[in-house]
Amino acid sequence: MALKKQETGAIKFWTPLRVVTTLIVLALLAAFGVSSCNSNDPVSPVSRRTATPSAGNEPTAALPAAVLDAEMKSANGGDPIKLSNYSGKVLLVNLWATWCGPCRRETPELVKLHQEYHERGLEIVGLSTEDPVASQQTVEEFVRSYSVGYQVGWATRDVALALMKGRNSIPQSFIVTRDGRIAKHFVGFDPRSTPPLLKKAIEEALSDTASAR
Repeated sequence: MALKKQETGAIKFWTPLRVVTTLIVLALLAAFGVSSCNSNDPVSPVSRRTATPSAGNEPTAALPAAVLDAEMKSANGGDPIKLSNYSGKVLLVNLWATWCGPCRRETPELVKLHQEYHERGLEIVGLSTEDPVASQQTVEEFVRSYSVGYQVGWATRDVALALMKGRNSIPQSFIVTRDGRIAKHFVGFDPRSTPPLLKKAIEEALSDTASAR
């Protein structure tokens, strides 16, 4: 009899209201917490795992020729995307996907950065890790709905591998100096800390007179 009372009490504890409240709290934690995704698209050799947003402090390295010279499909139409065409510009390369929640939350911030710094020499290229054929309509609709004014396309498998270097979470952003060096590498997105860190890295790259020579 005591066991039945305990079971009844447990059932009463999880009332519909408590269940709904718990789900709301979990959803809020997921929405506002530090977050990132992993591409599970067949073209990307990555596993499912999470990572906290961070800015890499590794020594600056030049973009390899295989990345610079790769021709990648553009979602904006026209010629393929080649990162080597942005030589002499400060470049922000963003790896993302339409299904990735943190990527979707980061996109409006990238749009703002492009509007603020484009005239000063900043270029942004967003490279989806999705299949360029299967996701073409979805990516094109995404670009329109978010009023993306910068270049958007699809990363090839080799380009994604070379840039990620084993860190498979997305979004990832790379601040590239005018002479082709990766000055900063960001993994994941935090709505509070990532935007100001990106702005700081862009300002530093734009002010780097040595890389402009």
